[in-house]
Amino acid sequence: MPYFTWKEQGLTAECASLDAMASRFEEAAQLMRRMASEGFRVERIEGMQRITHDDEALFGAYGFISEESPVQQLDLVLDEGNPTP
Repeated sequence: MPYFTWKEQGLTAECASLDAMASRFEEAAQLMRRMASEGFRVERIEGMQRITHDDEALFGAYGFISEESPVQQLDLVLDEGNPTP
């Protein structure tokens, strides 16, 4: 299952005003609600928050790059197509 690790490091770091900070939080909240409605989940694994989705195509449509190991990614490709390399 594709995933990426959520590390919030300065969502509002470059904002110059409270209004700008509020706008940034509102934009982020809208995106997270849309992602939740489309089946994205947060999973806590070894103390890290990972955002996952079962549909690899939808995951990629958001522009996310999976952090799965290349071996796991290759297994997914082989499972979907020809089971032998």
